[in-house]
Amino acid sequence: MITATALPGVCIITPPRFGDHRGFFSESWNKAKLAAEGLDLPEFVQDNHSLSHETGTVRGLHFQSPPHAQGKLVRCGRGRIFDVAVDARAGSPTYGNWVGEELSFENGRQLWIPAGFLHGFMTLEPDSEIIYKCTDHYAPDCDGAVRWNSCGIDWPLAGIAPVISPKDESAQSFAEFDTPFTYEE
Repeated sequence: MITATALPGVCIITPPRFGDHRGFFSESWNKAKLAAEGLDLPEFVQDNHSLSHETGTVRGLHFQSPPHAQGKLVRCGRGRIFDVAVDARAGSPTYGNWVGEELSFENGRQLWIPAGFLHGFMTLEPDSEIIYKCTDHYAPDCDGAVRWNSCGIDWPLAGIAPVISPKDESAQSFAEFDTPFTYEE
């Protein structure tokens, strides 16, 4: 099932699960089935897997600039995360707007984040694992970040002290960000 979000192009994908007393089976990715439902995603060239030990770990907001801009299909393999996309495309009617979605092992949801959006997440349980497919390879020269708390995101921090890397804490603010992305209809 594909569900639109408030940001055109960003969507929630919930693959069906087939279960019985032994557990479940789910196709976490099937290009043909998604295309039949009207979502024709680009090819993926890299899979990443991340583990965050502490509840409240915030990673992001990250991006890769052109020519190696990445779209990402994100899911949570264990635990729970609050996953966020921020529109960073100059000229977009939703520039600077964000959406956040809880992804968990239990709900099986995935978030499709096209190139041109910032991406970040916060763990809601200890030892949460994030698995995501990328549409381009990691390119260090194109790697960038915007400070996690500079976009007005309503992070679910009630009673939680965020755990943030020095790199992410010292990233530029969204107001300082000179976006390399352009909106195309």
